[in-house]
Amino acid sequence: MTTRVTVLSTAAMAVSMLQLFVLGALGPVLVTESGVARWQLGVLVAAGFGVAALLSLPVGALVDRIGPRRSLVGLFALSAGALAVLAVARSPWWVAAGVALGGVPQALANPATNKLIMASVGPAERGAVTGWKQSGVQLGAFVAGVPLAGVASVVDWRWGVAVLAALCLVGALVSARLPVGAAPGAARGPVGGVGDRVAALAGFSLALGFGLASVNTYFALYGVDRLGLAAPVAAWLIAVMGVLGIAGRVVWSGAAGRAADPASVLPRLALGAAGSVGLVLAAEWASWLVWVGAVGIGVFAVSGNAVSMVAVMRAVPQRAAGRAAAVASSGFFGGFALGPPVTGLVVQHAGYPWLWGVVGVAFLVSAAVAVWMARRTAVGT
Repeated sequence: MTTRVTVLSTAAMAVSMLQLFVLGALGPVLVTESGVARWQLGVLVAAGFGVAALLSLPVGALVDRIGPRRSLVGLFALSAGALAVLAVARSPWWVAAGVALGGVPQALANPATNKLIMASVGPAERGAVTGWKQSGVQLGAFVAGVPLAGVASVVDWRWGVAVLAALCLVGALVSARLPVGAAPGAARGPVGGVGDRVAALAGFSLALGFGLASVNTYFALYGVDRLGLAAPVAAWLIAVMGVLGIAGRVVWSGAAGRAADPASVLPRLALGAAGSVGLVLAAEWASWLVWVGAVGIGVFAVSGNAVSMVAVMRAVPQRAAGRAAAVASSGFFGGFALGPPVTGLVVQHAGYPWLWGVVGVAFLVSAAVAVWMARRTAVGT
């Protein structure tokens, strides 16, 4: 059962953001065929995260009412719908509709998968399973990047997106047969009832998401504009960060699952992320440091959200798992929506050194929140 839960929850995380990864992978094609302006691509990605942030809290409460099985069926079905809309889109409005619809499975992803893990996996294994399922996001980016780009170079890209939509429907069918109670009962009490610990984790995730989204958006451009890297080589900065992020999420989440307090791992991750950004900035004088920085951001920053989900599951009972995950996720999505527009203005008006300074401060803020949580836990014990 644990293996099945791991595979299904990883797939759910992968497809939940697939429509945004498709935008990135097929951006040039969408600009040519669907009339999407270049600047609109960035706005659409930010809007997708904004929709997910706004929907997270009501969706989390819904997950607690209907249970993980129905939630996962809805997640896969809505992901299929969002991809189908993108596959037939002939105008920027249809692309925007696909992105907006895709915000719902984004909001469902962490509440539904956390609920599934808490209902089906023993406490000793939850950290490792959570690390693998959070790595599904990087898996989705890979699927949208390499295979889909390859399909688009051979046949019409719309067929490739349609195949992804069909695979999502398969996921819905598999989820419908999941041997987990469909409706464990509504969790009582307001969203605030998930506790101060979860609210603090949302603050940590907001700062972490702000910095991480900014890195994702401008890392390759920095390599080209300031370090003189060729565009294909600069793209490997993101690839290195993603691959190391998968490994980091599995390792750090396993460590957090074994710890007495999973949140005690978070200060190390946030401080490691801030130090890695410092190495990226130092690459202005020694360009090879940018690769060390990419490794560090993957190992530390990308892993932070996975560990925070382990901490969320430890902080609440199963009946409130959906709401708790939604509160933490809303912070992360909010950071992803806010980061690139703000740091884009910083790049435009002040330059890349200030960009990395702002990102470093964001990671330090997340570290401060994590240290506060750790100290409060120590005092409480």
